[in-house]
Amino acid sequence: MTVAEAVPSDLATWDDRAVRVPGGHVYQSLAWADFSARTGWRPRHLVFDDGSVLLSLERPWPLVGGAGAYMPRGPVSAGAAPETMAGRLAEATAFLAARGVDVIASDAEVAAGTGYGRYLRDLGYRPIREIQPSRHRMSLPLPAGTTDDDIHAGITKSTRQRIRAAEEGALAIARHDVAGWADDEGLFVKPRRSAEDALDHFYDLLETTGERRGFGFGPRSNFVPWWREAHDQGLLVYLEAVDRADAAVGGLILYRHGQRLTTVHSADRDDARDEHPGLMHLLRWRAIQLAIREGCVEMDLGGVDVAPEHAHPVAGGPMFGLYEHKRSFGAEWVEMTGAHERVIRPWRYALGRAAARVSRVTGR
Repeated sequence: MTVAEAVPSDLATWDDRAVRVPGGHVYQSLAWADFSARTGWRPRHLVFDDGSVLLSLERPWPLVGGAGAYMPRGPVSAGAAPETMAGRLAEATAFLAARGVDVIASDAEVAAGTGYGRYLRDLGYRPIREIQPSRHRMSLPLPAGTTDDDIHAGITKSTRQRIRAAEEGALAIARHDVAGWADDEGLFVKPRRSAEDALDHFYDLLETTGERRGFGFGPRSNFVPWWREAHDQGLLVYLEAVDRADAAVGGLILYRHGQRLTTVHSADRDDARDEHPGLMHLLRWRAIQLAIREGCVEMDLGGVDVAPEHAHPVAGGPMFGLYEHKRSFGAEWVEMTGAHERVIRPWRYALGRAAARVSRVTGR
């Protein structure tokens, strides 16, 4: 297998090969590359001779030369076996190393049960702390021909009751989305506010939810501009729960990629669950219904593991309630391979990290 940098004709079909293929990911998209470039990264688009593609984000070291690279959720599988993915990674690693990259991180979303981790170790990659919030995920398979009734039958009784109560109560779900199918079943109401305003308000909900649960988020500028861009490209769906006064009381952000929908963020107003106990249940159920209608093969309900251990939640633990909530829809824990790193030039890697720290402190 050989690899080369993309030419303009490659970029014309990039998202078809990086995002919409099996295992594809939004963080391998042209939109994410462009957004990352505005925040200091240097995108490099690589194309393999089998037609697959890979986005590498690189950050040059100040003063000492060289760079570090991150392949966000890449390489994507595109339906390939783990040994083929490892072959692509090997070629990309050699290509980047020859162009001055000193350390490479990769956190491809590949199930641990495939044995992909063994190939990574053979290539000199070693596990590192996760770059994204979660390592593992809660997955609900949607085989071809799956219907609402099929999934509904596997939902626990208490969750079905909460969904029904929310549907019969004062809540409606507005869908902010520029892509996908036309809703002729009344599952969603037409948004009365722009996606721009809705996503800005969702950040407020997310921030207060984080404070309530004991974790924080970065500044608004790290999130909202990207959400808006991804929404405009059809890569992001925002489901907004509104009450009778059309006030947003909760929301769910989904990525559309890799023949699945993926839960990215969820948040609700402080008092929302007292007034609307089935709020999050209805939001997740509408997300599943959307995935079914789009012909997705999976509804990825996101992770429930936290740093540093990223362990399976246990009774009494901080994430056990969320774990049980997602399990109530029939989702199962899937252990993923996780983030790995290969250091090519240890000496310049160490100097580069030191130089970067000095640069941040001095502002140079």
